[in-house]
Amino acid sequence: MLNDIARQSLAGLRILFTFTVILGIAYPVVVWAAGQAFGDRAEGQPITVDGQVVGSRLLGQNFEGEQWFHSRPSANGYDTLASAPSNLGPFNPDLLALIAERRSAVAETESVEPGEVPPDAITASGSGLDPHISPEYAALQAPRVAEANGLDLQQVEELIDEATAGRSLGFLGEPGVNVLELNIAVKKAAAP
Repeated sequence: MLNDIARQSLAGLRILFTFTVILGIAYPVVVWAAGQAFGDRAEGQPITVDGQVVGSRLLGQNFEGEQWFHSRPSANGYDTLASAPSNLGPFNPDLLALIAERRSAVAETESVEPGEVPPDAITASGSGLDPHISPEYAALQAPRVAEANGLDLQQVEELIDEATAGRSLGFLGEPGVNVLELNIAVKKAAAP
């Protein structure tokens, strides 16, 4: 009987050791190596300016000030550890009040009528961290950004066109403008 227990314990230890090597060492090394094959995609696609990481192509940031293009709103304050929508239904009074407040604020900031404010300017994305805005929202902000940076409006519109990415595979999704990349381009254009 003692022999059977020792034999079973030894078999259990061998299985533990085998799976520790496979799942605890080999699998993570293979996943890491596969990630390295895709370059910066595995690192979160960081964007660097003058050797300094300023953000990611994949995550939205909050930009405040007249000189910047503003991102879409975030339900959780752009907190990457709390990426989630507000989970408020479309007829929830709190959400409707928040949308009305955002619409008024954007209309005032951009000096337009509330009806001209595009939906992505007043609603958060599903993750709350979408790095893109619509070309329409970028165009709405262009006069303010051009004036604040001392740039020609046409120059800012060209920067928007350059920063606009088309639909995935030519037919999926909507065109979008990466706000961080656009703000970097505006900063470079405005530099003396």
